Amino acid sequence: MTPKTRSRLVLLLIFAMFFVSFGVAFFLRMSGWEPEVTRNAGELLDPVIDLRDLTLHHADGEPYPWQPERRLWRVVAVAPTDCDASCTQMIDLLRRVWVGEGRHAERVHVLWFGEIPADAPTFRALYPMQRDRELLARLPDASAPGAIPVYLVDPSGFLVMRYTPGFDPGGLRRDLARLLK
Repeated sequence: MTPKTRSRLVLLLIFAMFFVSFGVAFFLRMSGWEPEVTRNAGELLDPVIDLRDLTLHHADGEPYPWQPERRLWRVVAVAPTDCDASCTQMIDLLRRVWVGEGRHAERVHVLWFGEIPADAPTFRALYPMQRDRELLARLPDASAPGAIPVYLVDPSGFLVMRYTPGFDPGGLRRDLARLLK
């Protein structure tokens, strides 16, 4: 075999490896295959839910601006009307998640829809919000009695992820850490 033929075979082998990998990926995508395990702890919503047209209000009535240019992620928690010790515990868990983000914590707002118990810890990124019927109608499982669902909203205002009641707060922290990088 001449060096020229060998060089051409190596080049053809490189092209074949390159295009075969794309062919396999295309086949898997078209056949509907998806990996069984994902890296995220929350449940990705498909399709995402657009919240940009909603005007949310702080508990004092001031409007909450979306401000997509600030690249803020929002953790949304919806408290039941009869908030008790579970709400205090959830606020403490969300505070720990926020603190765990370290230098990226300033890019996270925690929006709490409902009454904040008097004994709950407070932190700079906790925003008490007025209940909004239209928002609650759009959130999956927001009306489950006694449960405190948590959601993740991207900087543009799309609801992208849901955490079922009883979720692992470490999973939320890891998901946020990946998104904030």
